[in-house]
Order: sequence, then C-alpha cells, then structure tokens
Amino acid sequence: MTGRINGTILVADDDRAIRTVLSQALSRAGARVRSTGSASTLWRWVEDGEGDLIVTDVMMPDGDALDLLPAIRKKRPDLPVIVMSAQNTMLTAIRAAEVGAYEYLPKPFDLRQVLEHVERALEGVRKPAPTASEGPRDEGLPIIGRSPAMQEVYRIMARLMNTDLTVMLNGESGTGKELVARALHSFGWRKQGPFVAVNMAAIPRDLIEAELFGHEKGAFTGATERSAGKFEAAANGTLFLDEIGDMPLDAQTRLLRVLQDGQFTRIGGRTAIKADVRVIAATHQDLRSLINEGAFREDLFYRLNVVPIRLPPLRDRTEDIPDLARAFLRKAESEGLPRKAVANDAVEALKAQAWPGNVRELENLMKRLAALCADEIITLADVERELAARPSAAAPEMERGASLGASVESHLRAYFQLHGDALPPPGLYDRILREVELPLIALTLSATRGNQLRAADLLGINRNTLRKKIRELDIPVTRGKTLM
Repeated sequence: MTGRINGTILVADDDRAIRTVLSQALSRAGARVRSTGSASTLWRWVEDGEGDLIVTDVMMPDGDALDLLPAIRKKRPDLPVIVMSAQNTMLTAIRAAEVGAYEYLPKPFDLRQVLEHVERALEGVRKPAPTASEGPRDEGLPIIGRSPAMQEVYRIMARLMNTDLTVMLNGESGTGKELVARALHSFGWRKQGPFVAVNMAAIPRDLIEAELFGHEKGAFTGATERSAGKFEAAANGTLFLDEIGDMPLDAQTRLLRVLQDGQFTRIGGRTAIKADVRVIAATHQDLRSLINEGAFREDLFYRLNVVPIRLPPLRDRTEDIPDLARAFLRKAESEGLPRKAVANDAVEALKAQAWPGNVRELENLMKRLAALCADEIITLADVERELAARPSAAAPEMERGASLGASVESHLRAYFQLHGDALPPPGLYDRILREVELPLIALTLSATRGNQLRAADLLGINRNTLRKKIRELDIPVTRGKTLM
C-alpha cells in the first residue's frame, strides 16, 4: 500500500466520535470525506453520484445499511461498500457478504486496517481489471484436460467403454481415479446399472469380507440379520475397489476366487450368487513392491491388472491447470459461492506449483479463493496469499536440540493456525509424509554414497520400494558422493 488515498469517501455512522476519527484518518491519507449519521442522506449522495467508496455502520437511526446495500449495488455496481458493525456475529458477516459488501469489519476496528481496505478497494475500481480469459469450456465432461498425458488416458478409456475388461487405475492421491472409474461406467454398456465405490482403506480390516460379499444371519457375533454386500449392490453395474493395496490377504483370496469363478457366497452362506459386475480397481501404491513384500497376491494382481491405466500427477499436466481452475470456479458458483474469474498472471502462478495434493488440492484452493476473495477477479496476490499458507511455506525453523517429533508438532501447529477457524485442504497426511520422506531418503542415499542396497537396509525397507520412492520423489542418485 502506498499510504495515499485519492478520492471521495462517504462515511455513515450514527456515532459522532467514530465519524470524526474516520474522517480525520482518511483526510490525513489524502482523501476527501463526507460524513453523515443518516442512512437517508447516504442514499441521497449515492443517487447524486457522490463518492468513490462508502464506509458505513450497519445500524443507523433511520435504517439498516445492509437493507440499503442491494439498492446501492443496483444503482452503482462499481461503488465499493465497506461495512462495519458492533454486532460481531457470524450471521452479520454472512449477511454482509450476501448483499454484496466489499468487506466486513467488526467493531472496534483497527484504523490501519480500515485504511488498507479503502486503498485496496479504490485501486481495484480504478485499475483495469486483470485479463481473465474464459478459455474453452468442457461442459458436461466428467474429466477435464487436453494435455498429452490426459489424451493417452482418454485413448485407453475409449477402447474400454463397451467392454467388461477389468481395469487397474494407478496414480497418486488426488489425481482423479474415481472420476475415471465413474466415466468408464457412465459411458459404458453397464451405465443403466449401479456404480458402487468401496474404499478398502476406510473399512476395518476384519469387516472387509462382510462388506464386499455380505453375510447370513448368525454368521458371526453381531450378525443379527442377513446383509447383502457390495457385489450384490453392484449387480448389472460396476464395482469400484479403491485403495486395493490395503485389502487384507484373506479378503484378497476371496476376491480372486470371485474373479476366477464369477460367483460368490455370503459369509456363513452356502448358496452361490452370480457376480454380474465389472470390477475396476485403483491404488496409489506400487503393487509389485507389495507382492515382493508378501502383502499382495501376485495371482490377484494379474487378474486385476488386465488393462492398467496410469493417471498423471498434476505437475505432469500443468497445461490443464487453466481449464481445471476455471471449471472449479464454475462448480463453486453452482454450489452457491460468488461468481469469480481468475487473472492470467494468477493462472501462471498456479501452473508453477508442484501440487503434491494434485487435482483435489487445486479444487480445494479454487473453492477457498471463490469464498474468500472480495473482488470478482482473483488476482496474483490472492493466489500467492493462499499458496503461502500451504505446509511447505508454513514450516518453522527447527530449534537446535529439538526432537524430530517436537519439530513436526511445531510445524503443524503453525500450519493449522494459518488457517484460523477453517481447516486445511484434505490430504494433509500424505503431504506431510512426502515432505519427511524426501530428505530422509535423499540423506540416507548420500550417507551410503548412492548404494541403494545399503540405503534400503539402513531404512529397513524393500529395495524395490526404495527404487519406487526415488522415482516418485525425483531424487538424484550419484555413486560415491555425499551431501553430509
């Protein structure tokens, strides 16, 4: 902020002391000020074309400024209105946003904050709006993106639509595996049937078999009545098995038998039931490494991996980010958030990010921006402010002598505090683990001078798992050199 305000400010507040304080502060900053304690006078000035910005209290003797604001917006849509109120409730703030206030400030207010908002609002009015091209629309399409990486995904999907081949979707968390599974179902010949999604990681391990195959009354303690499983629920449709790598070995054996025989029995039952479903599985894990570790059946892997599809991370398809960002803003608008566009330089900033949370992280960011930005155009400054609140930007320096656990706790406390009363975007667990994994593996490889066998032994993990991590995290490996 420059500290200078050029323009006429209309101040409306029935408290003479507040009018005086605001008028003096605005005048010292260079503004011309007209003040009143009446809502009717404020409206007359608006009708006469007076003022470049309004600072008003909510409650005045002759009316409620929030009731007046829709008329002000209709009469002069480019006139910013900053609303202040001593009724510091959530409903007051919500109501101010609903009727189109540029900003809401609770009383008692910070005078410097008022001046900053006034200057920012006037700059937004006077500057030409940042260029915000709409770009092509992908209306009605379940998956967005024209990048070469996504074109390859579409090519494989197109060949699978009218088949019953089992598909394995592999990709990092947040890359859209369930969207692809739904598209394969919705555009395939089973589209009239149900789409049933099951997340293996979200079900207690001892309940997965009952969840998938159902059970008869009395089959186990607590089975007080017969229950159909997900295979029955998905009859004539598609069963999506997400995070298949988290399926316990006993359930893997039953699943293999279903895929081989095309039928199953409920737990505790004797009658075979036809499994008339298409199975699509998904994972973010390296199943071959799990096979080597004895945690996943190799024969089941080959049954599921008939047609593998790798979903690219967002960092490998950055050219899709403009279309994705705009699509998420349109989705946010359809869900009741204000209509927003995003400036071109802000889009370029989005394209420069690594996006560890992938498309899901981008969607959550665009929703936050749609909800929190006061202006219709999301600017570069808006994007940079939100990006700065991500974990990697919020990490405090490690105190000398502090334990790793204490440092991580300090990091996370600072990160949650940055979001105030809101919550960080989903996927925090994977993002934090990724931040710890990279230096852990890189420094271990450095200590073993690039010897992967020794590094895997030191870390206590399988060598294939280490190789996978090196590829995923893009860690350079040089024999004979050390970083320490």
